[in-house]
Amino acid sequence: MTTQRGNRKTRVGIVVSDKMDKTVVVKVDQLIKHPFYKKYIKRNVTCKAHDEENQCSVGDKVMIVETRPLSRDKRWRVREILEKNVIV
Repeated sequence: MTTQRGNRKTRVGIVVSDKMDKTVVVKVDQLIKHPFYKKYIKRNVTCKAHDEENQCSVGDKVMIVETRPLSRDKRWRVREILEKNVIV
């Protein structure tokens, strides 16, 4: 059995809510290939991410990184803001 260290998952998504203190809700879109029909299906997942300085606002494109559990729902942390105000 091998253990991997230093390989944290990263995702890129759009902030859909910033109403909580030091927390943002990020929508991550994925394209999944159907196993039988071989067509691509759009799936999206919402994650709660920790935003220490409350810098993110709704519509920002952010990169989130996997981290230890910070609360009951938060398992991600905002690494950087890639673009400000993608969706107006």
